[in-house]
Amino acid sequence: MRKENVKVIIWGYGAMGSGIAEALLRKKGVEIVGVIDIGEKVGKSIYDYLRVEKPKDSDIIIGTKEDVIKEGAADVALICTDSFTRKVYDKVVYCLERKINVITSAEEMAYPKAQEPKLAAKMDAIAKENGVSVLGTGINPGLIMDLLVVCLTGACLDVDHIIARRVNSLSPFGPAVMQEQGIGTTVEEFNEGAKTGKIAGHVGFHESIMMIADALGWKLSDEIEQTMEPIVTNVYRKAPYAEVQPGYVAGCAMKGYGYVDGELKIEMDHPQQIEPELEGTETGDYVIIRGNPNINMANKPEVPGGIGTIAMIINMIPHIINAKPGLRTMIDLPVPRAIMGDMRELIEVE
Repeated sequence: MRKENVKVIIWGYGAMGSGIAEALLRKKGVEIVGVIDIGEKVGKSIYDYLRVEKPKDSDIIIGTKEDVIKEGAADVALICTDSFTRKVYDKVVYCLERKINVITSAEEMAYPKAQEPKLAAKMDAIAKENGVSVLGTGINPGLIMDLLVVCLTGACLDVDHIIARRVNSLSPFGPAVMQEQGIGTTVEEFNEGAKTGKIAGHVGFHESIMMIADALGWKLSDEIEQTMEPIVTNVYRKAPYAEVQPGYVAGCAMKGYGYVDGELKIEMDHPQQIEPELEGTETGDYVIIRGNPNINMANKPEVPGGIGTIAMIINMIPHIINAKPGLRTMIDLPVPRAIMGDMRELIEVE
């Protein structure tokens, strides 16, 4: 077994980054060696933002990227700052050039060649030059509406049509997600934001659809389509990072479509909102595959998005450290599984 703990840096210390830190502190064979953020958090202890008591003999002070990211400082950096490949690109490269593997929660990074093929090729080349790997993952994209779908097709001889549906709560997520989803806006503001791109809604349909298509050997023949509609609340709703009055937008209903030879083959259906139960909406995850045989999977309630993303990122740490250098995706690596033992036992390379 590897003697040294797996060393981890967390870049971005909001709801996701601090949640990862709290979970990692309970794991065996892994240690946090640095945390990066900006503004007023720099210079403070990571324990100031956790529900964990600070050890008497050690502390971790939040720093800048220059303070923390140095060659050999860690086995992997977990970047939880942005949703888009273009926005997270410089951070990923900064780590790769210092020979540190990367896992990021940026949704587009789950399959970056779907919308940013040039940047994906650059990251792949830089990672290979430095002998490290990079992965984008999370609960969705990363598992529920893509990798899980791909795994279920493993029981099929033929596949004719796929529907992936996720009805989920946005309540656990932080301010950035609330802004991307248009939570708290008027319908007019939502529609205008959707037109300008200020409101992105769910980020990841292009990535999930292309991941599934590539995994099955389907060649997408048309541009991937998606639609976005506001979910307007009739009651007052309050979540940790947002509150919405009746008549305002409490969520976003997204649909996505992938075509092969002009025929609709992959459908995505993803309504998400804060506190959905207040108006009788039950959350859940569903995969419907028409083929030989047919498959109909239902999981209720949903796999929670916040803790699910934290788990996916942590559980993929050994796999990205063990991976061949380059840009990797969830269909390239061993299937995720909970790490209940010592993480060091899963590391194959030194």
